[in-house]
Amino acid sequence: MPLKKINTVLAAAFILFILWFGTEFILSPETTAPGFGLPSWPSGDGGGFLIVKGIRDVVLALVLGVLLVTGHRRALGWALLVEALAAYGDMTNVLAHHGSVATALGVHGLTATLMVVNGLLMMRETRELAAAPATSAPQPA
Repeated sequence: MPLKKINTVLAAAFILFILWFGTEFILSPETTAPGFGLPSWPSGDGGGFLIVKGIRDVVLALVLGVLLVTGHRRALGWALLVEALAAYGDMTNVLAHHGSVATALGVHGLTATLMVVNGLLMMRETRELAAAPATSAPQPA
């Protein structure tokens, strides 16, 4: 299977996964939050913070989706690399708050690492295109 097709399938899978997960946090934070890996529900009226996390995820997915649909593949590679930091941040947050190590590493860490791999593969795919000198159209004599 060509690298471009693999990259497209992986990026689309990330977009759909992040969009789904973010939407779940917006629509049903109380049932989605336990799967995040933190040990307890926020005290007081902390549910709003879970919705903020959902909105963040939806926006991250939409950025990736726009880049994929418009064909800006090199920018998509960069965005995957940068957005992986959000998943590494989630992993660090879960670990720092004595949450589930399995979820921190198996969900957030794995997701972030796969996003980095997809981003690097996307950069490799577009490397030749980015390095090629721009050719101008022949001018009439």
